[in-house]
Amino acid sequence: MQYGPAVRRRKLGEELRRQRDIAGLTSGEAGRLAGWHQSKVSRIETGRSGVKAEDVTRLLDVYGVTDPELRSLLVALANSDANGGQRAWWHAYRELLPSAYRDFISLEAEAVRARTLETLVVPGLLQTARYARAVTRAALGALPARRIDELVDVRIARQDVLRANPPLELHAVLDEAVLRREVESPEVMAEQLEHLVTVGSLPQVRVQVLPFAHGMHIGVTGPFVIFSFPLSDDLDVVVLDHLTSSLYLERNEDLRAYSEAFDTLRGRALPCDESLAFIAAIGDSLRRRNAHPPRTPRPPHPLSTLH
Repeated sequence: MQYGPAVRRRKLGEELRRQRDIAGLTSGEAGRLAGWHQSKVSRIETGRSGVKAEDVTRLLDVYGVTDPELRSLLVALANSDANGGQRAWWHAYRELLPSAYRDFISLEAEAVRARTLETLVVPGLLQTARYARAVTRAALGALPARRIDELVDVRIARQDVLRANPPLELHAVLDEAVLRREVESPEVMAEQLEHLVTVGSLPQVRVQVLPFAHGMHIGVTGPFVIFSFPLSDDLDVVVLDHLTSSLYLERNEDLRAYSEAFDTLRGRALPCDESLAFIAAIGDSLRRRNAHPPRTPRPPHPLSTLH
């Protein structure tokens, strides 16, 4: 299974191999012209090792690549891979976070746009702390309370990408089930829905709802996230979450299929303004129910059962 940095590394290697083929060179010939052993070229092309930006530049010179846009893209990809090894804010949680989750956060932090479909829970970037704690406790209840608190801290810290300069552009399509599933309590859920409306009103965030009344849709196959990165859509990655791991898809046919699926879903969903009104109405209903809980019926008088 390929995780975030490995995906970028492999994409870079595939493009460098393609440029070598265009130049009509074997990996051994490319290595000699670059002053390296053939094995270094092979490791770079298969993504088995990282590559420095200056090494990419040397290979591009060997292959006679002069296109400034392509050179800039590949060098930027090498820098992205190198930066992935530097300490980031989530390094403090390295003992707690599985490698797949760390790589997901890395992709999220580097992306310029994220498109996500959610069918079960509110996306992590839009969760309140209380909602996040309830969801985490339900999924990982065997963990000590302190560990759950740390995972919630990570989830809230991830949301800084929406306030970065420039911010991540987030487009979320939510099945109505996400809004109707009561998490923890009516109060917690109402607070979460109010937060959704607030964040969904930001210029960099778009939230759309797929109501039950619109029937079945392609999204019933499961949630997904599509990350897009600067310079080229060739770097886009689809992430599918599973119980114990995440699957990263980067083949062009996979990207095309999920992009088309997302476009279909957003076309069937309510427009953003109607979606926010829809969410607010559900939240208001929860607040009213929380303010006036149903009374427990008084048990009948024993004699009343004789009538």
